[in-house]
Amino acid sequence: MMKIVFMGTPEFAVPALEILLAKTEVAAVFTQPDKPNGRKMKLQFSPVKKKALEHGITVIQPNSLRNGEEAERSLEILKRIQPDCIVVAAYGQILPKEILDLPKYGCINIHASLLPKYRGAAPIQHCLLNGEKETGVTIMQMAEGLDTGDMLMKKSIAVQENEIAEELHDRLSQLGAEMILPVLEELQNGTLNPEKQDDHQSSYASMIRKDMSALDFTKPAPELHRIICGLTGFTKLDGKRLKIWRSLICDHNTDSVPCGTVTDPEKFIIQCGDGTQIQFTEVQGEGGKRMSAELFLRGKKLQKGQLLGT
Repeated sequence: MMKIVFMGTPEFAVPALEILLAKTEVAAVFTQPDKPNGRKMKLQFSPVKKKALEHGITVIQPNSLRNGEEAERSLEILKRIQPDCIVVAAYGQILPKEILDLPKYGCINIHASLLPKYRGAAPIQHCLLNGEKETGVTIMQMAEGLDTGDMLMKKSIAVQENEIAEELHDRLSQLGAEMILPVLEELQNGTLNPEKQDDHQSSYASMIRKDMSALDFTKPAPELHRIICGLTGFTKLDGKRLKIWRSLICDHNTDSVPCGTVTDPEKFIIQCGDGTQIQFTEVQGEGGKRMSAELFLRGKKLQKGQLLGT
C-alpha cells in the first residue's frame, strides 16, 4: 500500500482525501492554520483538518513551508515519514524544492482546470467569468513554478448552462477525487506518459477580489450573468446591500429606460447595458438569508421604474 502525505485545505480537497484514506496509507495531513471566524472570532478548523481528525490522522499546520523554524520542522517530519508520494489539492502554500524532491514518486497536484489554461488560485471562478463551455481537472507532477509541472492526467467536463461556481466546484472536486487513484497506480507501475505544458497557451487565474462582484448595470446582461455565476454579484436596493446568487439572461431587449431600472417588479428583471435585461432568481438581502427571488419579493415589494445600485 502506498504511503501518502496529503496537503489540502478547503472543501474542494475533501473528496480526494476521503478516497486516499480508504485506499492508501495516509501518514499525515498538512493544512493551513486555523483561522478566526464569526463575530466572536473563534478559531475554525479547515474542512481537510476536520476530515483528518475524524480518522485519527496526524495534522500539521505550518504557517510556511519555505521559511523559518516551522518550515524546518515540517521538512524533518516529512523526512521521518518518507512518503512514497505527496498529494496536494488546494493547499494554499508553495512547496520548496526540498519537499518536491523528497518522495519516491514526487509531489502531484489536483488542479481544477485544463492546464495550461487557468493556472493559479481561482480557476473555477475565472472559467465562469470568461464564459467557458468546457473545463476539467488536471493532475500534474509538481515543479517549482506555479502550476507549471508536467501533466499526468486530464479529464474534461462541459460547463452547464447557468451553472454557478459552487456547483462547478463540487463536480470538479469529485472528478479530481476519482482521478487520483488511477494516477497513483500508474505512477507505481511506470505507465504514465507525462505531457509538458505549452507555456504559450497558459493563462493565469488570479485571486478574487471583493470588488469584482459589484454589478455595473451599464454593462450588458451576459457579462453581469457571468459575474453572478462565477462570483455571486452584489448591488444596492433601497440603500441596502443585495447579494445575487443566481440569474437568467432575458430574451427581450429594450433601450427605453436607464440602466439599473426595475422593468418587471414581479419577476425581478433589471435593465442593463446595450438594451439587455437580466432576471435575478436567487438573492440575499442585507442581514437576511439566501432565498429564491420569488420568496424575497413576497416580503419586499418592488416598484416598476425603481433604480438599483444607488
